[in-house]
Amino acid sequence: MNQTFSDRTPQQALAALLDLQAPPRLLVVSSSQLPAVTAFQQAHPDSLVSQTPAAPLPASLAGQRYDLAVLADCLEHLPHRTGLELLGGIRNLNASRLAVLVDLNACGWQETDLFALALQVSESFQREGQVLTLFTYDLRDYKQVPDWLNAKFWANPENFGKYWW
Repeated sequence: MNQTFSDRTPQQALAALLDLQAPPRLLVVSSSQLPAVTAFQQAHPDSLVSQTPAAPLPASLAGQRYDLAVLADCLEHLPHRTGLELLGGIRNLNASRLAVLVDLNACGWQETDLFALALQVSESFQREGQVLTLFTYDLRDYKQVPDWLNAKFWANPENFGKYWW
């Protein structure tokens, strides 16, 4: 399979995602400062940005809900199981949208590990032999409504929406 790489930098892709989503509450899990997040904070001073290094999330952040969670430069520094628990916990409890920027070679993960958590490849970036991949997850896009879920396929379509048991 040939992998295509984006013309943008990872920070430009994160900045575009933050600009598109404009989350009022943002969780950033990263062991380093992200210029895209800094620019977002300056452009949206009314947004609440909570930042923490890698896992586990502090209790003060773990009990809150966020519009978007950005994880970058953290999975590379965590054991595989801890990283899975961090991603799954944030996805299930803290945010309905995720953006994960990761160097799969540096952390020993496979794409399928992130696919198993319902994340999708958004973009890939290459610079000086290093490949970064941006994975995204949005609960609203996770499962499309099947075409068979309508009155046409009910046993008594004339009663669709009339009676509630």
